[in-house]
Amino acid sequence: MTGFDELRLTRLAKRAGCAAKHPPGFLLPLLGLLPPIDDLNVLIGSATADDAAVYRLNDDLALVLTTDFFTPIVDRPWDFGRVAAANALSDVYAMGGAPLAALSIVGFPDNLPAEVLGEILRGAAEVVRQAGASIVGGHTIKTEEPIFGLAVVGRIHPQQVLSNAGAVPGDVLILTKPLGLGIISTAAKNDQDARHAIDEAIGVMTTLNRIGSEVFVEWGAHALTDVTGFGLLGHLRNMTAASAVTAEVWCDSVPVLPAAREYVAQGIAPGGTRANLKFLLDWVDFDAAITQEQQLLLCDAQTSGGLLAAVANASATEIRSRLAVRGVQSSIIGRIDNPGGGRIRVVRGQ
Repeated sequence: MTGFDELRLTRLAKRAGCAAKHPPGFLLPLLGLLPPIDDLNVLIGSATADDAAVYRLNDDLALVLTTDFFTPIVDRPWDFGRVAAANALSDVYAMGGAPLAALSIVGFPDNLPAEVLGEILRGAAEVVRQAGASIVGGHTIKTEEPIFGLAVVGRIHPQQVLSNAGAVPGDVLILTKPLGLGIISTAAKNDQDARHAIDEAIGVMTTLNRIGSEVFVEWGAHALTDVTGFGLLGHLRNMTAASAVTAEVWCDSVPVLPAAREYVAQGIAPGGTRANLKFLLDWVDFDAAITQEQQLLLCDAQTSGGLLAAVANASATEIRSRLAVRGVQSSIIGRIDNPGGGRIRVVRGQ
């Protein structure tokens, strides 16, 4: 980007990306304080800690409603806009929907040139166009740190909504992107990215979950969520709790960006990742062979991570084949075990 090559947006933020979220231990009790929703057209509200809300307009059409925004996780403004847009759109895809339109949410400091915000918006608009939607407006306020994100409206057939609450015993778990994005972006922010892995991470974060969502809808996934600020195990916990089941995760089968393994062994991890692990120790039983570093990777606060689906075991091979044909790599990382209260067990392998 001409004129701003020396600008490092991450230096202007105390926390980066989805690692800036309040941890689940703070947020989930607050959701319990909300009054119950008695509008029968609200198909998905906040009760299951799902990725987005769904509101039925008629028998054939429902709206998917979501918002997501954060401080810079990457240095280049154009990349910041692209990552933030892909991350916000992902919540619509995680419900099985298609984005229709988006509104920008902007916090911008007085001491940055307006052209920086222009580049953020340009990057976001490019990714939203890739999703077949448009940014149609927004709101901007003055803040000490740059903040950007989107409020997104999508569409879906009411009978095709994929909540996180439908997993059943016998399902297998499919993940579509590797972990480690929070760890790598933290290393880059702190000048510890010796392997220059941030460019690979940006490639992962700016890849839309559109294809994965379409395949999971087509093949009737039982439950779907995306892996963002609460980490893999945090979002799986939401799925198992909402579905009233237990799960087993095979640590050796979970894809991880190679640099993230190296960096976490050096003690590099965002505060959000460590907060996730602290919360999840009440929900997850780690086998004795699972190291502290592996625990952190499984709890790493992702930004614009992959989709996590619970699918019938009989369909898993064909689903993965369909994903691969359309350019999406995936891994079977565990299974749904039994009816229960949402607990998760992590073991080395199947």
